[in-house]
Amino acid sequence: MEKTIHDRELGVILLRTSPRATRYTLKISKGSITAIMPIGGDELRMLAFIRENKAKLQAALAKHPARPLLTEETVMETATFRLHIFCTDRASFYMKLEEGLLHIACPTRTDFSDERVQKLLKEFIEKALRHEAARLLPERLMGLASRYDFTCTGVKIFNSRSHWGSCTPRKSINLSLSLMLLPWYLIDYVLLHELCHTVEMNHSDRFWKLMDRVTDGKAGMLRKELKKYHML
Repeated sequence: MEKTIHDRELGVILLRTSPRATRYTLKISKGSITAIMPIGGDELRMLAFIRENKAKLQAALAKHPARPLLTEETVMETATFRLHIFCTDRASFYMKLEEGLLHIACPTRTDFSDERVQKLLKEFIEKALRHEAARLLPERLMGLASRYDFTCTGVKIFNSRSHWGSCTPRKSINLSLSLMLLPWYLIDYVLLHELCHTVEMNHSDRFWKLMDRVTDGKAGMLRKELKKYHML
């Protein structure tokens, strides 16, 4: 079962059942609430659960607002290019990345509120970010590894929506293409964070002391600033 309910203060809430659910849960993603209950669950009980947690939900929604639509008015500045979405007299969409601009051309009557259009525009941006990440991040990571005497056995670019990067026990590092949405000094912070994990595979005091050493004592400040940014 899946249905939507409307709350004056919380907005649209997706109510659904799941065979894997064993209890009543509430999740927030991109400014919307999903209420999940077990098969055969009581909808009235779920609604009461939502009311009981309204204050917490409002606070969480304020921290995780809905992403604005990608349109001709969208302003996006990445580490290497600016986004330029525009409509033109053609029947199909196309993209071109050149001279620091990602041009995305859309048919004249494009409905930017259409989920399919949003998905396509996001795929174009993702493709450009992946290209730039693969072109620049491995070399930059290896340069930092050499500078601070770290050992890295490999680098991969992936599309994580939850982690800027990760490090394996074999000292291979995975980097999210969304890193290209950050300014370069925060990109370097993440790269150094993962390089420090090649020495300390945890977030112990030793790890943060190492991070402070390679960031001139700015690890805490940079960590706090990184939390202001969102992935693609």
